[in-house]
Amino acid sequence: MLFFFSGLGAFNGLVLGLFLLFFTRKKYVANYFLGALLLALSIRTGKSVFLYFDGKLPKIYLQIGLSACFFIGPFLYFFVRSALKPVATVPKSWRWTLVLLAIMILVVGIRFPYAVYPGLWNAYFAKVIYLQWFGFLLASGLAIRNLLGKLVTRTYPLKPAESWISVIVTGNAVIFLFYFSSLINAPFAVYISGALAFSLIFYLMVTILFYRKKTDELFVIIPDKPIVKKINESDAERWLAKLEKVMLEKEVYKNPDLKLHELSREIPISAHQLSALLNEHLGKNFTTYVNEFRIAEACKMMTADQRFTLEAIGYEVGFNSKSTFFAAFRKSKGVTPLTYQQAARQSIGL
Repeated sequence: MLFFFSGLGAFNGLVLGLFLLFFTRKKYVANYFLGALLLALSIRTGKSVFLYFDGKLPKIYLQIGLSACFFIGPFLYFFVRSALKPVATVPKSWRWTLVLLAIMILVVGIRFPYAVYPGLWNAYFAKVIYLQWFGFLLASGLAIRNLLGKLVTRTYPLKPAESWISVIVTGNAVIFLFYFSSLINAPFAVYISGALAFSLIFYLMVTILFYRKKTDELFVIIPDKPIVKKINESDAERWLAKLEKVMLEKEVYKNPDLKLHELSREIPISAHQLSALLNEHLGKNFTTYVNEFRIAEACKMMTADQRFTLEAIGYEVGFNSKSTFFAAFRKSKGVTPLTYQQAARQSIGL
């Protein structure tokens, strides 16, 4: 039963780690580091399980397990940092830290393999690895000290992501305590206890996850959306007048890559205010509003200038593809550009 329970925990940890790394719908950096953390913990605990029940396990597996342990601390710390303040990409300093650690463990592993130098690994390398793990664990605890304070005092309710981050750091501390106690031969320590602790914490996490519909954002603290004040009529009229002036005089709609925040700076108001302005006072979204100016300009060009093809007109007024232009035109005018052009020229005798 011990072998089954602890071994299955290590295996399922690998599966969940791979899922977070490669199959999550939303690609948050924190999910990648959590997946890598689960992989490192699963390899470490898997080695412990097989060694506990098979004392003749080849030495290379012992080296792999200790090497994986070298990355648990960094993955935990970077997970905490990226979960507390989400980042779009992994910072260069974090990448270089992981690269240098990987080079270090490869050089040491090749120069001093465990099979040849078991005494060196057990007496020195293992202690360095656990000391490094403890350092990153301490840094992770300091990073979430405010969350832990809220959890203990219960002064403010924690968000689900805040609770999970605290649980993951605390769970890692428990696993570290069991493994370190075994390393120093503490009287109460049992070698398999670290793997059992990982399995218990892992299955607790999975059980709760089964009851949640959205798990992609469970381990990331997403900043609250800013509250947009309702726009009064006088401000709305003033901003709409400025907006129309910008659209007509600067012809910003001809920029095919025009974004909401770029247009909002022209007035200037925030992107959230501009979106609310268009929706509440014109009943249009940003794309519809901009496309109306593009189509109006396209209609002028169709009747006034015969040098351009319909496709060229679409690109000239700001559409980034022929299909987008034709679809927007038909939605606005109810006919295709060609039909509209033919009818317009007939009406003026061309």
